[in-house]
Amino acid sequence: MKIEIRGAERLSFRERQVVVLKEMGKSTETIARTLGISTSTVGTLYNRAKSKGYEVVIVIPGEVLGILGAYDEEETKDKDQG
Repeated sequence: MKIEIRGAERLSFRERQVVVLKEMGKSTETIARTLGISTSTVGTLYNRAKSKGYEVVIVIPGEVLGILGAYDEEETKDKDQG
């Protein structure tokens, strides 16, 4: 699994850190301790980042979902029969 932040170029370095940790499900308190900042600063950075319009996209490979292998086998059968 890969997490992609679209629009990250509009965010400051600190905003990116907060966004990544928030999107990973970390609490405001945990983020504050991790980054050595106050919880109110975490909130400010997160709200500022949201106002800049980033988008989080999760990329999950097909084989992780158990569908890519099955698709490849069917495609191979179709080519062999055609």
